[in-house]
Amino acid sequence: MLTTGMFVADRYEIIEKIGAGGMSDVYKARDHILGRFVAIKVLKQEFSEDVNFVTKFRTEAQSAAGLEHPNIVNIYDVGSEAGMHFIVMEYVEGVTLKTYIEKKMQLTYKEAVSIAIQVGRGIEAAHAKNIIHRDIKPQNILISTEGKAKVTDFGIARAVSNNTISADVMGSVHYSSPEQARNGFVDGKSDIYSLGIVMYEMVTGRVPFDGDTTVAVAIQHLQEEMVAPSAYAPDLPVSLEKIILKCTQKSPDRRYKVISDLLVDLKQVLISPNEDFVTMIPSGSQNKTRVINESEVKAIHEARRVAPKQEERRVKPQPQPIYDEPEEDEDEEDNDGFLNPAVEKAATIGGIIAAFIIIGIIIYFVGNVLGIFGAKKPDTTVKDNDTEVVQTEQIKEDTKKDVINTEKEKIEQVTMIKVTGLTFEEAKTQLNAIGLGIKEIGTQNSNEYEEGLIMSQDVAEGMQVDKNTTINVYISSGEGTISIPNVVGYDNEAALNTLADQGFTAERTYAYSDTVASGMVISQNPTGGTEAKKGTVVTLTVSQGKEAVSVPDVYNKTQEEATNALTAAGLTVTSTTTDYSDTVEAGKVISQSIAAGKYVDAGSNISLVISMGKKTTYYYCKATITAPDNAEVTVADITLKDANGNVLQEWTGVKIAKFPYTISAYDIEEVSTGTLNIVWYLADGTSKEQTENVTFTKQ
Repeated sequence: MLTTGMFVADRYEIIEKIGAGGMSDVYKARDHILGRFVAIKVLKQEFSEDVNFVTKFRTEAQSAAGLEHPNIVNIYDVGSEAGMHFIVMEYVEGVTLKTYIEKKMQLTYKEAVSIAIQVGRGIEAAHAKNIIHRDIKPQNILISTEGKAKVTDFGIARAVSNNTISADVMGSVHYSSPEQARNGFVDGKSDIYSLGIVMYEMVTGRVPFDGDTTVAVAIQHLQEEMVAPSAYAPDLPVSLEKIILKCTQKSPDRRYKVISDLLVDLKQVLISPNEDFVTMIPSGSQNKTRVINESEVKAIHEARRVAPKQEERRVKPQPQPIYDEPEEDEDEEDNDGFLNPAVEKAATIGGIIAAFIIIGIIIYFVGNVLGIFGAKKPDTTVKDNDTEVVQTEQIKEDTKKDVINTEKEKIEQVTMIKVTGLTFEEAKTQLNAIGLGIKEIGTQNSNEYEEGLIMSQDVAEGMQVDKNTTINVYISSGEGTISIPNVVGYDNEAALNTLADQGFTAERTYAYSDTVASGMVISQNPTGGTEAKKGTVVTLTVSQGKEAVSVPDVYNKTQEEATNALTAAGLTVTSTTTDYSDTVEAGKVISQSIAAGKYVDAGSNISLVISMGKKTTYYYCKATITAPDNAEVTVADITLKDANGNVLQEWTGVKIAKFPYTISAYDIEEVSTGTLNIVWYLADGTSKEQTENVTFTKQ
């Protein structure tokens, strides 16, 4: 187990433990070469001792290291040290999607789709390099503080064989595809199935299949139909529900063919959430849900290393409903040959009315003949002068009719022309020229005619119309207004497509945001729901994420100078540590946690290492001396010098009781060799000098 302050590969300093799984432990570390934080995943001892597993693990990890994508946690290094196998990867500040779901309970469909699109893009990049994840689950999806989703543990799931299933498999089996559950062939469609389960959990807050054992859950994946997500999320758009159902089909052939097809539909959800555009693949008889047999159940138990249990559920054949034939109406025969009473009543009333009408007509004709109603014919037996009067009146009446008919024949007619598309003045000129007038009776919206042009006329082109007739027209007020869609919170590309589909023009401006993820729409002008004409320009403010600043170089600056420079650049100095340096004087910066020139979010934390100056190395000397031959020593003066003759330490008037005599000197700086000069004072009053070479040892 690694502890804080330890170094891995003489480069990565362990900061703290940030996670643990069934196979590995994860630590936050500082890369002292590149000046950045990294995450180090260290295999647990039981896996490190399995040579086959370690070989597969390293191979897959090295393959995954070739993946570089914004939605994949990038792998920087793979190595081993003293029997410990580790992977160095990108450090993501944030939480797992599992924690995020547990915190929010249920995600909105827009947020779920946004995360699914990002995860799908990461999976798409891996599939393009023939790398299948095999363990897509919320625990393996990280949500950064900027709201970006990143997939981790690419290739690691593949390294796990049936003989190395760990304690975390219970978390994985909830998202395993049916083919994984039966240990069958696994390809990219298995990742699509798992992503479908993840989407289900995001929008409902629960997994579709659950049980007390891994086998119980695996069997549900194989043979039970899931509850539709809309049962737990009633407001879920139909398009997203069908996407989830298509992803989680038990037959791989009925799922999306490739992840890119899924991404197309997910993007369409943001544009037309309630449109039923998802194409479901019909199921054949060979793809129907079936009850797995005992041998398959045993195989699953064996694969999961779990003893079979009787409580695991089986699909039971459902009884077919029995429909009773409807009973015949006994009254039906009794009514044969008779009219409906309502119809019979109506016929009777109609007959009475008809009789009254006929009687009235007869009375009218009889009355006319008898002259009762004043319409008696002229008497042909009157005198000649009376006949002349009658004839004269008849001539006058006939003459009057002839005059009226003649006046009608004198009225001229013209052929109506087309005036739509003209201005009122243009139409007036042309109509007046053929003897017609014009009147504006109102304005109306028109998508065909521009504002100010005539959009309709009450007499159609080509019709004959009397001269001096006034033609009524409507003037176009231009296109009508429609509601601008609200695209705040959309991915900016999806927002552009949504507005374009509704006939609006979009322009983008950019702004930094501490709360809205990069690439998402912060605001729009005009706001969503505003009524406007097609073609209206909608200005979108798109998030650039947190403001990026360039990290200044504070190497060899005093701590105060460095702190001021970093603060002025928008960074926060969170901590300082100290260390010795042979090149940087005490009190100045040796290194910084984020390399100079790198762009990071404004407000990012940075730490400094301050020099304590050159580290002093202390030595000690321990030497044994003996008295001169055939001489009686009373006292001695002893001097310790370095190789250059500089006095390091002196002992004067040393009384020596017995020989050999040992001297010791400590805390001597930067000395490796020297000499020991001794002046012996003998009992006979004489003195004798002695010099010996000595060596120094580091304390």
